[in-house]
Amino acid sequence: MGFATEFNSVCKFKNEQELHDLLEYGKCKMVKSGFRVYPTGQKVIAYTPQNQAIAIVKITASIAEINFQGKEVTLVEMDLLRKLTEEEARVQTALAYEMFFGDKEAAE
Repeated sequence: MGFATEFNSVCKFKNEQELHDLLEYGKCKMVKSGFRVYPTGQKVIAYTPQNQAIAIVKITASIAEINFQGKEVTLVEMDLLRKLTEEEARVQTALAYEMFFGDKEAAE
């Protein structure tokens, strides 16, 4: 049992519904597997399940717990600050492939 830290200003959605809720309502709660530490109060770049930069969000809460099925999960609540422009999204996506996702050629 340990915590994985989510540094480098990355918040990647794996669930399309959570991303839709963020873009539609300006707030959402994301569930991640395992115990993780998200920097509450920090602004981060949000990415789609396809690793595309889409928005700037502010982490408002990060709660690590063991759920009713006995699994370690982290609930992350966030507010949408703004969607990225097309150019910002392109640049952030290219940087993320090089820095985090490891697929430099796919971003070119």
